[in-house]
Formats: sequence, C-alpha cells, structure tokens
Amino acid sequence: MESQPDSDYTRTWSPSGEIAYAKLGDGTRLRYLRAGSGPTALILLHTVRTQLDHFQLVIPRIMHSFTVYAIDMPGMGWSDITPGASYAEPALRRAIVEFVTAQDLRNVALAGESMGATVALTASTELEDRVRGVVAFNPYDYPTGVGRANRVASVYVRAARLPALGAAVTRLENKPVLGIVLRGGLVDGSALPGHYLAELRRVGRRRGYPRVSREVFRNVDSMVAARELYAGVTTPVTLIYGDHDWSRTPEREANISLLCGAESISLSDTGHFVALEQPARVADILLGSAT
Repeated sequence: MESQPDSDYTRTWSPSGEIAYAKLGDGTRLRYLRAGSGPTALILLHTVRTQLDHFQLVIPRIMHSFTVYAIDMPGMGWSDITPGASYAEPALRRAIVEFVTAQDLRNVALAGESMGATVALTASTELEDRVRGVVAFNPYDYPTGVGRANRVASVYVRAARLPALGAAVTRLENKPVLGIVLRGGLVDGSALPGHYLAELRRVGRRRGYPRVSREVFRNVDSMVAARELYAGVTTPVTLIYGDHDWSRTPEREANISLLCGAESISLSDTGHFVALEQPARVADILLGSAT
C-alpha cells in the first residue's frame, strides 16, 4: 500500500477504519476516522494540541456498539490548515455542527475531552434533536488553560500568546518541550506513548501549523466565554472530571450547576488526558451512555 502521511500513523492502530475527508462550506476539509457499525453515531472530539489519534486506546473497545466518527478539528491533526482561519470556540463549534448536518447524522452522541468536551456541549445546543446525549470529559473552560499543566507549560503558553513573540515561540516547539507540556496533563507520565508524541511533532512540522498551535493556545478565552451556552444544553449530559484535572473544584461545581440535571463522575488518580490514562474507564462510560 502506498504511504499516506495523513493515514500512516492511524493505520497502526486502526487498520480497518475508513479514513476520509469531509468538505465544509468554506472549502476546508476535516479529516475523520469512521469505525464500527453500531446504531448510535458517536462523534469524538479531541483535546488541545492533539488529534483524533488521541482516542486510539478507546475506539477499539467501543466500535462494536457505535458507528464512531473521530474528527481532526479544523487546522489540527491532518485537517486542512486555512490561512487566517479562526480557531476560537464559535468557529470550532460551527465546523462540528456542519459536519454532523452535512453527513445527515441522527441519533448522535457527542463526546469530547478538554477543548473537545466544551465544543461537544456547545454544539449540542445547535444540533438539538439530532443529539441523544453529550459525554464531556474535563471541559476546557477556565482561565489560562494549558498553562496550568506545569511550570514549563505556563511559560511556554504565556509566551505563545504574546502578540509579537508568540509566532516565533510556536515555531520553536520541539519534542522534549511538547512532551513536558502534555505530561503535565497526566498523573502517570508514562501514559503518553512515545510513538504518539512523535506523530504529534510530525503534524507540528506541517506548513502553517505553528500559527494553528498559537491560535489554539489563545482561544482559551473563547472557551471560557462558551460557558454561557451551557445553560441552554437540553440533551442529557454526563460530566466527568479527573481528580487531578487542571480545573479547580469551584469551576467544576459551577459547571455542574449550569448543566442542570447532568450526571457527574469523578475519576481517581486521573489527570486532564483521560483517554490516555483511563481508556477502559472512558470506554465503559461511553458504552453506558449508549443504553
């Protein structure tokens, strides 16, 4: 089989899934993986500075019960990088809503982690009766965002957000720095596979990606603002937090109050990147949401 840069890594853990692109109205293409053939369409939305492969330990455990659509959000992973595009929450939400409606998906479960959790919650307010439920792991909707991971992340993200210096900072991203930042979202740093980190850096070398990375780090303010939409979520919600997530207790309690009637779950010995650290538990929660 001819080597495909946008598929090679995903094929190492999903040899049979369909890897395809969906074109949005503005011409931007979103890469997605379709796997399984269950009656519920499960949309999986990844975290900050990752891609659909973030769910590589989860998807094989659930594809017998769902038709899974794991998506590279705009500009991220191997989705198209469009010059000048916005990566604020409204733009990401619009892309996911358009994906679901263009594919004419119904009986949809929206599930996301971190940034993906916030977008799953807000997208449900527009998709309405197409959505049967939302599963949100560690929503990313508090000030400083990734900067809470550790001291290196704090310095790196603060510098990346600066108007003049930020572009140069993200161009200098390397594997050791990215690894330190991402391990700041794990209780057990060994849960970040070396091969996955290498793939993230390969993507990070794409033309235009340093700007995407910088804008994603800067979009945290729009994620905080998106909390205003939570009160309008009418579909059943399961809200999950790792006990070592970057969010703080008052922020979690505020979200539980906003998402009236949401089921709340706390995962012990778990950080921000739940799908890497607790894939079996994530799979159990998702499978439970399908019943």
